[in-house]
Amino acid sequence: MYEAVNEVYKVLIPVHEANRDAKKLATIHGKLQEAFGKIVHQSTGWERMFGTYFRVGFYGTKFGDLDEQEFVYKEPAITKLAEISHRLEGFYGERFGEEQVEVIKDSNPVDKCKLDPNKAYVQITYVEPFFDTYEMKDRITYFDKNYNLRRFVYCTPFTLDGRAHGDLHEQFKRKTILTTSHAFPYIKTRINIIHKEEIISMPMEVAIEDMQKKTQELAFATHQNPSDAKMLQMVLQGSVGTTVNQGPLEVAQVFLSEIPSDPKLYRHHNKLRLCFKDFTKRCEDALRKNKSLIGPDQKEYQRELERNYHRLKEALQPLINRKIPQLYKPVLQVNSHRDSFSRISLRKLDF
Repeated sequence: MYEAVNEVYKVLIPVHEANRDAKKLATIHGKLQEAFGKIVHQSTGWERMFGTYFRVGFYGTKFGDLDEQEFVYKEPAITKLAEISHRLEGFYGERFGEEQVEVIKDSNPVDKCKLDPNKAYVQITYVEPFFDTYEMKDRITYFDKNYNLRRFVYCTPFTLDGRAHGDLHEQFKRKTILTTSHAFPYIKTRINIIHKEEIISMPMEVAIEDMQKKTQELAFATHQNPSDAKMLQMVLQGSVGTTVNQGPLEVAQVFLSEIPSDPKLYRHHNKLRLCFKDFTKRCEDALRKNKSLIGPDQKEYQRELERNYHRLKEALQPLINRKIPQLYKPVLQVNSHRDSFSRISLRKLDF
């Protein structure tokens, strides 16, 4: 955590200055130069391996005070869900007996009435740091996005008939935001959860989030420095490839083929339409970048990607160019005499 080094030395430097200890001051400034040098010369920050986070809930009277308590665990950055599940299952299996411990595989809300009172249940879910839009203005670097973390999020897909996954038009998503009592990194590797908030996204909102994510991935892969041709091609294939299941074209056909009957969905419809415009522009940028990176042996692959892109763009064109008339009502001029007491006023019609 090279960025935190400066904050620590801000406390020490005045002490050594007061003691006129030039030798220690020289050492400190040398360490500061070294820390800032490492920040400057890192490529992306991804290699710094800050941590991976999991929500862990405990259910059952065997846990005593831990019953119905939930925590966020901080693990090394390469930890997989299966690893922490195996570790916790083994730890509590030794304590209560292997047959008495069960790991809940899904992330749905736990109904204690359906649990065996003689067993200890552990629910483990992968979570990611969560930031509001206004926070992202200050959390610019990779370090900023992995330091002073108190809120985490995980998403659970569901349909109204109880299935986890369904067709695009019936796919809802529950976004659960967790707040911990202290911020990571902390002296402990687990912190208890003190607040939980749920946000339900409708199918069209789920589609908007998915398209925004695809667009961000394209932008990141296109502008990555140094360039990574393999990652760029992988993202491009997932965006314009003909074999992509539930790809962008299907999303557009499901949600943009008709203007919604409910006026409350007009804004979402328009937002999704603009998402697709941005998406096609990013695809074009990514194809141009890929063309500059490939060798002679991949020219045919590039031509295939370009053909797929043009087919996708042609199919999307009539869908993303259709505007909802109600959102673009004409601005009317209010009739009035121009004199010293009254002026022409322009007002938008409310609908």
